Amino acid sequence: MRLMRIGEPGHERPVVVCPEGRHYDLSGITDDIDGAFLAALAGDPHLIPAEPKLPETDITGERIGAPVARPSALLCIGQNYAAHAAESGAEPPEQPILFYKSPNTVVGPYDDVLIPRGSRKTDWEVELAVVIGRRASYLDSPADAAAHIAGYAVSNDVSERAFQLEESGGQWSKGKSCATFNPLGPVLVTADEVGDPQQLRLTSHVNGEPRQDSSTADMIFSVAHLVHHLSQYLVLEPGDIINTGTPQGVALSGRFPYLGPDDVMEVEISGLGRQRSVCRPA
Repeated sequence: MRLMRIGEPGHERPVVVCPEGRHYDLSGITDDIDGAFLAALAGDPHLIPAEPKLPETDITGERIGAPVARPSALLCIGQNYAAHAAESGAEPPEQPILFYKSPNTVVGPYDDVLIPRGSRKTDWEVELAVVIGRRASYLDSPADAAAHIAGYAVSNDVSERAFQLEESGGQWSKGKSCATFNPLGPVLVTADEVGDPQQLRLTSHVNGEPRQDSSTADMIFSVAHLVHHLSQYLVLEPGDIINTGTPQGVALSGRFPYLGPDDVMEVEISGLGRQRSVCRPA
């Protein structure tokens, strides 16, 4: 199942996409694709009826919003690909590195990204986003993680490296929580349709030039490991998002220039879709 939110910010309507590309309105079932709806869907996989029972909707020319509304938490894993850790000047971590982004950084997959005032080092990061569908606390093992995952989406963990590393005071969130710094979507693909989340190709381009090209198979800590691990320290709620880390190929490596106004970021994950974000000055 592929879920979308269509419309202007704050006025999106929930939509399901059928295999042939037609769109059906879910407004008669739920007001939004949020934690409450995802929890209900986890409890009743047949909550959404067959497409012919839903009203078809035309989304042509409309804005595509982030596929999850108002996540209560946006958790991020740092340096979860060995090559990215190396280009960041660090050894691969022995335990998952957790940091938070403000949930209000989440925007649509084609919305503009705002370069913060005073920014010198705004950077891109294509990531697999895990969306929680069932409350997770003290899971017994990684094998239990799948039952708590609603699905997956493309995420761009946009970062300002000077704010993150030079002006941080030891924490990363200053460089991660600027307005618009987490384009998400275009779709939330349910876990049953994705299959193995460790076999997905991730790519990014800036102004049409390739930057990142890797696979989730290269993660140090798998999706299942991360969900289990985090559940030992905090409670994961339906609608929460976990950004699972980015592979090598970011500007922090020194191989590419940082982003500026009018630059275009495109990030993609196989089977989950492609984003296109234009950078604008804040």
